Amino acid sequence: MGLDGKTVVVTGGTRGVGAGIARAFAAAGADVLTCARRPPEVPVPGTRFAPLDLRDPQAVRAFFAALPRVDVLVNNAGGTPYRRLTDAGAEHHARVIELNLLTPLTASLAAHEHLARARGCVVMIGSVSGERPSPGSAAYGAAKAGLDSLARSMAVEWAPHVRVNTVVVGMVRTERAHQHYGGEDGVVAVSGTVPLGRLAVPADVGAAAVFLASDAAAYISGAALLVHGGGERPAFLDAATVNNGRQGDLE
Repeated sequence: MGLDGKTVVVTGGTRGVGAGIARAFAAAGADVLTCARRPPEVPVPGTRFAPLDLRDPQAVRAFFAALPRVDVLVNNAGGTPYRRLTDAGAEHHARVIELNLLTPLTASLAAHEHLARARGCVVMIGSVSGERPSPGSAAYGAAKAGLDSLARSMAVEWAPHVRVNTVVVGMVRTERAHQHYGGEDGVVAVSGTVPLGRLAVPADVGAAAVFLASDAAAYISGAALLVHGGGERPAFLDAATVNNGRQGDLE
């Protein structure tokens, strides 16, 4: 994949999807630096860690200014608790948007000079929540929709020196998946709704990110790569059956 000797920064690369991304780049031969507010509970083999509050623009600028080189920036840090819109004030939802949209912008701007000099790339970690209704995580979905738009505009503004792409991630089986989906039975049930029959694992996301950062994707910029196992089966297919159980024609 042409990543030997490349310096890769993965934000939030200490657990879950982020750790999977960091492991994938390390396996591809890159020098991987992860950053987050807290160190990983379990060290990620082949990577280095530096503490960083990504919500502090001044600290982010100082962090990147101190690095000798950056070839790839993976904007992975993000997330949200389950929270319906009326269950919290606007300031709580604003913090979700800040983490999932503004911090990738802050990090990308801080890394731009390094990336342009290296003719490198940015990989945004997006979500299917930005492409469909996301009840219980509406602010997160709105931020991820904005992130995809930001990446497309950034790809045009920063061409030809910096490529920018998005990995649009579906449901992932991380160490906390059983909490989100109501236990192991819930994970199995949700997995059955995915056309490929399983949730993604962090390594799936990592492989996609490595591809987009590699020379194999040298002519890909402004793209969104769907990593969701085929998406979600439309509900109407199960709700509307006619003709002795056969689904009717659509008009």
